[in-house]
Parts: sequence; structure tokens; C-alpha cells
Amino acid sequence: MGAVIGQYQHNIDAKGRLFIPAKYREELGETFYVTIGLDGCLSVYSDAKWAELTAKFDALPLSKARSMRALFANAAKCEPDGQGRILIPAKLRQYAALEREVVINGASKCVELWNPERWAPIETAGLDPENLAAAMEELGF
Repeated sequence: MGAVIGQYQHNIDAKGRLFIPAKYREELGETFYVTIGLDGCLSVYSDAKWAELTAKFDALPLSKARSMRALFANAAKCEPDGQGRILIPAKLRQYAALEREVVINGASKCVELWNPERWAPIETAGLDPENLAAAMEELGF
């Protein structure tokens, strides 16, 4: 799987299902994992990336692994239905404040699901030329 990129917007239906764009379904594969993400979003991992994450977790000393408990406790294994939708558990929808509209972003190693109001200030800050220059400098560009 290459870097996951791009941005889409879709709605969650009354049953808690979200359409995942075909491009992302191709990159994520037939089975993927949804769990809590950083800054109040949800992260969606392919089976392969989830296996990498699990392997890194398994290699941690118990004292450090404790901080990752919530990530695994709140993860859901998903398989898109025939219409490309996944069911996002209520607890995860609540964590990310996903009620109707959802911004679906590629985030290199995973896909992120955002409440549009939470995403807007993060995107605005990321598009600021000074912030972008500082981030690129930090990465050595």
C-alpha cells in the first residue's frame, strides 16, 4: 500500500454506516480496522498496517504498552458491504463527534474520519504558509 492521500466528504446514515470511497477501499483492502485517532478523529488502517501496529505494540514493554490499551479496546474490524459502507460503532462515533457529515482524509499510513468542525481549524493551520514551512523544515526539506 502506498501513501493514502486525498480528501472526501460523505454522510453517516441513520444506522451508523459510512460510505468509504472506492479509492480508499482499494488501498485499505477487503478488511480494515477503525479505532480512535489523534486530535479527536478516527483512524482507519488496512489489515497490513494494523498487523504492523500490533507487532510494534507486542514488542513494547508492559509499562509502555498500557498507554495503547484504549486504541485496541476501541478498535473495530470492518468489511465494507456491497455498497462500500462500513458500520462505525456508536462509541467510536461519539468519540469523534461524528453525527452526519464526515470528512474522510488520506493520512499517509491510514485514513482519518473527522467531524468537519474539528477538522476545519486543523486544515486551516496546516494550510498556513508559515506553519507549512516550519513543518517542512522540521522534516528536513
